[in-house]
Amino acid sequence: MTTADVLRFATRAALGYPLRTVLLVLAMSIGVAAVVTLTAVGDGMRRYIAGQFASLGANLVIILPGRTETGGLQPDSFAASTPRDLTIEDAVALSNAPLVQRVTPVSAGNAEAAANGRLREVMVLGATSDFILIRDLSLAQGRFLPVMDWRRGDAVAVLGATIHDELFGNESSIGQTIRIGDRRLRIIGVMEPSGQGLDMNTDELVIVPVATAQAIFNTTSLLRILIETRDRDAIDAVKAGLERIMRERHEGELDVTLVTQDAVLTTLDDILGSLTLAIAGIAAISLIVAGILVMNVMLVAVTQRTAEIGLLKASGARGRDIVRIFLTEAALLSFAGALAGYLFGLTGAWLVRLYWPELPAWPPTWAVAAALSVALGSGLAFGVMPARRAAALDPVFALARR
Repeated sequence: MTTADVLRFATRAALGYPLRTVLLVLAMSIGVAAVVTLTAVGDGMRRYIAGQFASLGANLVIILPGRTETGGLQPDSFAASTPRDLTIEDAVALSNAPLVQRVTPVSAGNAEAAANGRLREVMVLGATSDFILIRDLSLAQGRFLPVMDWRRGDAVAVLGATIHDELFGNESSIGQTIRIGDRRLRIIGVMEPSGQGLDMNTDELVIVPVATAQAIFNTTSLLRILIETRDRDAIDAVKAGLERIMRERHEGELDVTLVTQDAVLTTLDDILGSLTLAIAGIAAISLIVAGILVMNVMLVAVTQRTAEIGLLKASGARGRDIVRIFLTEAALLSFAGALAGYLFGLTGAWLVRLYWPELPAWPPTWAVAAALSVALGSGLAFGVMPARRAAALDPVFALARR
């Protein structure tokens, strides 16, 4: 039999049982769609989190109070228990380290804010003039915190976009007064909307000088210190220098945690990459189940088409021709299911991006290729047994069953 004959017989057999064909295609497509959609979500999460860490600032080293060996990095708080606090004096000493470009001490807390006859709870972030540069943020109105002695707290504030909208609406807030706790501050700027970041939502912040924040919350400790190196290649050297300075200042004990952006990104990338692979593996199980369904249905087809097989063999068709017909039919069904599943998966990923625009849920090429390959491979693999059984039928016996 020629290849055209085999393809024609297989196509007619598949179309001759439309309900069976639809169910097989649907079973295979569900598995492929699951792999494509879930890996798109997993890879999208990986890229989203990597982007959020990148937004923390380039060439960044974060110093956290407390010594931890398993990364003291938490989404909501970078603080850890420690017998010795981080102070502004520590930040001043670190700013003199070689290859350091910018340093900003950070303090934070929640307080009640009142302005323009309105009242709400806000997060107050104490920082310095370099904070906007380290975090790569932008101003919508006014100016950011002025350059000043970090130990001196001027009575000024910069509002996040959401805070400004809720307290002042469409009015200009520049030059007006906001009361935070028992202190009255003059508003000098409003931030551009930037949305939720990995560590905090800058739209919900009121940014004040770090010494002012410490006075509001009656503390001398810092939440963390952000340090930007001159270039990425200098991170390791800067980290070693920072550790030396902190040991000297803390009586020979390194009781702080230094977290580099690259280290966190590498760890997260490995974890989320493994998670994406695990999700793909779980979803791929449904492809194996679909392959077993192909085998069962093809075995039933051998029984239903016994007379047809007998006629083919009586007409001169060889056993390998019968095998080719059944394997071609299995391949056609698997290919149709894989193609439909790919389209369903793309639709699912598109819906995820539609409802969560910030999540770049695009299916990775390797996942698409793997899903299609496993779908076709399982269909062919599980089609071998029915094909061999059909080829082994005796033509006389098969015709007698007609």
